[in-house]
Amino acid sequence: MEKKRVVHYINNFFAGIGGEEKADIPPESRPGRIGPGMALAEVLGDKYEVVGTVICGDSYFGENIEVAQEKLLSMIGDFKPDAFVAGPAFNAGRYGVACGTIARAVEQKFSIPVITGMYEENPGVDMFKKDLYIIRTGNSAADMRVAMPKIGALLKRMMEGEEILSPEAEGYIPRGIRVNYFADQNGAARGVEMLVKKMAGEAYVTEYPMPVFDRVDPQPAVKNIKKARIAVVTSGGIVPQGNPDRIESSSATKYGIYSIEGMDMMSPNDFMTIHGGYDRAFVTENPNLVVPLDALRQLEREGEIGELVNYFVTTTGTGTSIGNAKGFGEQFSKKLVEDKVDAVILTST
Repeated sequence: MEKKRVVHYINNFFAGIGGEEKADIPPESRPGRIGPGMALAEVLGDKYEVVGTVICGDSYFGENIEVAQEKLLSMIGDFKPDAFVAGPAFNAGRYGVACGTIARAVEQKFSIPVITGMYEENPGVDMFKKDLYIIRTGNSAADMRVAMPKIGALLKRMMEGEEILSPEAEGYIPRGIRVNYFADQNGAARGVEMLVKKMAGEAYVTEYPMPVFDRVDPQPAVKNIKKARIAVVTSGGIVPQGNPDRIESSSATKYGIYSIEGMDMMSPNDFMTIHGGYDRAFVTENPNLVVPLDALRQLEREGEIGELVNYFVTTTGTGTSIGNAKGFGEQFSKKLVEDKVDAVILTST
């Protein structure tokens, strides 16, 4: 019996080509399975074959979406696939967006089963969960051994035309699709049962889970702004020319701290923006629009603020996961406390 043909999409890192320094590689195609494709082939079994792997650098895909998508679709079509797997991307934001984008495009063009996997905070989840089956994964590749069997199991059910069960049963992220079913109890009885369990402190599972957001209590107002040490933190993507730390233009996985000592303004000769979520023309000409160093130095000279610390903290907000953003804050806030910063001005776009 002829095996069913599966094509796998991975990025530069999982292809073993390199890390961030190779994130700009254009699409390429290789026969057979590579990297995590080995685990995919193992869980799929003898009736299926990973016939090809397509690869693209995360930065290249994000900066050339239409071109990358067109090239990848052509390469995927050459393998005559019966199914397509992207990733899994875990908590890598750019990778997640690429996986979701190409998986949806494959589904639309070839009308074959497609699947991917991501951590729940990956920006690709909100972008594509209504379009695709996205297996819920851990936040790093350490979860590969758990995630890939779930991907393989659901993909085989899709390829065999079997009924796809609930997100809890199959392990995928809820798609916001409601399905009618016959329950043993009506809604009133189920609701009272949950309420009784909740009042008794017992475990229960709600039928309508709500999103959970951190609530941060506001700090007291600055008592004397004219004596306060002020710092600037921005999610507007302002970096030194050349972006020395290679902060991503979207779905950032890092931040930078850069000196402004002795500077009265943010010169376009020294600074640029790498933000991928807005028209950069005006900020490229005048970075002070995002990091208002010129205005703050004037306030400092006039005694309206006590002192501006001689560095700013920067990252890119677009698509950056809540988990990464929270981690950034936990890290650089220690430096702000050590430097006796009294207040932070947080600028965006």
